[in-house]
Amino acid sequence: MGAHPKDKRHPRFGHLPLATSGPQECALTGVALLRAPYLNKGSAFTPEERKEFKLHGLLPPNVQTLDEQVQRAYQQYSSRPNDLAKNTFMTSLKEQNVVLYYKLIEEHLKEMFSVIYTPTEGEAIANYSRLFRRPEGCFLNIEDQDRVDDNIAQWGNSEDIDLIVVSDGEQILGIGDQGVGGILISVAKLTIYTLCAGIHPSRTLPVVLDCGTNNEELQNDELYLGLRRPRVRGEEYDAFVDTFVQACRKNYPKAYIHFEDFGLPNARRILDKYTPKIACFNDDVQGTGCVTLAAIMAAINVSKVKYEDLRVLCFGAGTAGTGIADQIMDAIALETDKSKEEAGKQIWCVDKPGLLLKSKKDELTPAQLPFARDDAEWKDKNHNDLVSIIEEVKPHALIGTSTKPKSFTEEAIREMAKHVERPIILPLSNPTKLHEAHPDDLFKWTDGKALIATGSPFPPVEYNGTKYEVAECNNSTTFPGIGLGAILSRTRLMSPPLLVAATKALAAQAPALKDPKAGLLPDVTDVREISVKIAKAVIQASIKEGLNEEKEIPEDEEDLEEWIREQMWDAAYRPLKKVEHDGASSHAKGEQGTGSARRGGS
Repeated sequence: MGAHPKDKRHPRFGHLPLATSGPQECALTGVALLRAPYLNKGSAFTPEERKEFKLHGLLPPNVQTLDEQVQRAYQQYSSRPNDLAKNTFMTSLKEQNVVLYYKLIEEHLKEMFSVIYTPTEGEAIANYSRLFRRPEGCFLNIEDQDRVDDNIAQWGNSEDIDLIVVSDGEQILGIGDQGVGGILISVAKLTIYTLCAGIHPSRTLPVVLDCGTNNEELQNDELYLGLRRPRVRGEEYDAFVDTFVQACRKNYPKAYIHFEDFGLPNARRILDKYTPKIACFNDDVQGTGCVTLAAIMAAINVSKVKYEDLRVLCFGAGTAGTGIADQIMDAIALETDKSKEEAGKQIWCVDKPGLLLKSKKDELTPAQLPFARDDAEWKDKNHNDLVSIIEEVKPHALIGTSTKPKSFTEEAIREMAKHVERPIILPLSNPTKLHEAHPDDLFKWTDGKALIATGSPFPPVEYNGTKYEVAECNNSTTFPGIGLGAILSRTRLMSPPLLVAATKALAAQAPALKDPKAGLLPDVTDVREISVKIAKAVIQASIKEGLNEEKEIPEDEEDLEEWIREQMWDAAYRPLKKVEHDGASSHAKGEQGTGSARRGGS
């Protein structure tokens, strides 16, 4: 078997706690080693390792390569009858051999992405209690708040966890309230972090906050594994969330917290509460905002529109829509030295009540209020019809997060194209059937001038003999690199300058900057290298803002990238170095993070 480039310790950065080169310490032998998913190599243990770790007689004699294992696993995967069965197979594989699991996905990323993540993961979550075999992650419930600290503490020592993803399961992947099944969105998100940014999978913790469920089907299901009661709201809920956050800060003071798929009443409110206090992130709000802003940054670069002149119309002002508006406002403010309030005047938001107006403040959410317009601006003007609003605003960019299919009509798009040279049109509602418009129509209605990115993948569009790539606003190109930068810099906060820096780094990778017919965003298959660039931008911004707690960070650009790559986990088998059990690290004993043999029942 050929040596891997990282088999030998990195001469400059191999001493780092998160270094991924050189031998890996292991205190397990025999069956215990085969049952530790982060250390197990299965049929790929070398003859020397089989002897050293007492594996003879426990494995068939033929030593195989990781590539051969991937080939066999892919054949097994392909034999499964449907996507849900394939998802279940992958879960089982991950419980046995983490390196093989990730390597298999890397080799077939385009094919498998929708199976391990949305939409198939949504189906797995909806069927969580019926598919349940073995627990993964940390289950906290609101009726046992006094146990939260102890439950969180058992996942490692203070230095063992870098990243925590938590959901309360209320608004999962477009399928709504899934209660305790929300643990699987935390698990899936962490898989994307590892795949796309090399976050060490054994240094992560998926959590679900079980506050009950308003899903009557789950409440009445005798096999449902969560609390069978209506969702708790108000002070008791807030106290539960705060107890969780404080337990995380106490036990893992350096961990970055990612909030995922919280319901509309809570997502933004929780993010706003904790952003000034800890390094935290909400992908539904900020991730969507960053990737959309990156597409707009690339588009205005192509169309030569200046930030101070940019006019944006957001059609749909829920969690995603206001998150996008926030990111655009922050970017305009940072790029033009305008105040946030002034920058916000370049953004118009439309939701169920029509254009957001200050007179409707009682109907608006706190996230919508900054974008409400003065009524005097719209006196005697139609503010409930999209075409009329476009005629008045003359937006450069039209963003759809409305979940209203075909709401970007031919009349509306042609009206937009009258006023701007290169209309930037982003129909982002998911799934595809909810898209505000189809890319084919958008090119046709704008005579091929539209700059387009969508919320779901679309094939290239041919118009007048020219083929145009359609970029996908895929959060997976964004949040993993942001998380990597936060973890490596140990930033105290995830402040707006860090997010804008990350977004600019993503926009700089846009294929459209080299070829206007190419996509406004890079493809997810290039995402690990993109994550390096995003992480570098976040780290540099954290240093500039004085937020970094990691002090020994290289200043040279090339050195910094090398420093980042050395700390990115790879799906590759490292040589094992035997150490005594007494005094060994939790990782060497298979007891670290979600792969803990002690907690995983191995």
